[in-house]
Amino acid sequence: MKAMILAAGKGERMRPLTLTTPKPLLEAGGKPLIAYHLENLHRAGFRDVVINHAWLGQQIEQALGTGEAFGLTIRYSPEGEPLETAGGIVRALPLLTGGGEDWFLVINGDIWTDFPLAELQSPATPDCDALLVVTDNPAHHSDGDFALQKDGTLASEGKDKLTFTGISLLHRRLFTGLDDSAGKLGPVLRRAMVAGRVRGLHHRGQWMDIGTPERLAELDRKLR
Repeated sequence: MKAMILAAGKGERMRPLTLTTPKPLLEAGGKPLIAYHLENLHRAGFRDVVINHAWLGQQIEQALGTGEAFGLTIRYSPEGEPLETAGGIVRALPLLTGGGEDWFLVINGDIWTDFPLAELQSPATPDCDALLVVTDNPAHHSDGDFALQKDGTLASEGKDKLTFTGISLLHRRLFTGLDDSAGKLGPVLRRAMVAGRVRGLHHRGQWMDIGTPERLAELDRKLR
């Protein structure tokens, strides 16, 4: 199975840090944020990784190269003007699927977590198009995103909603009929939830959304 790291955002909430450095290359604990993902992917057995980029994307390619230093093969999906998340995935689909492999992992480039990626296994059922990792709500996102049902499916409405970590296994059929103008991933997932085709996995360990300079500094202190 292949993996994709979403790294095309401009990181506007992280300014001025991202005026000269793409967000995935901002450092915490002495290494770039994206390096933690690459190390975790290798540890979980992944070897082929696709990274999309837009803002200052050449810096990402120069820093990571072919991925040899991480024991990985990295390919890039440049976007120029950044696409939204679903659009970026659709553009990268030819690099992610084929040869009988229709499932792939997607992880947001601006998170940090101790979630063991090896726990994500392709659902052995034809009635599932996505498996999302959800976690307890942080203080800055107290309302959560999706409700985990007793049968393991996720719903866009319901009590005790949890926060989507930005880690998921997706099947290519989730994007049937879409092109790279598809917009954000959220509406695509919500449509699949209505049909009962999205499952959830509750991560009770550590997770952070590194969306502000303050949270980056907090993570740096934590890791050091």
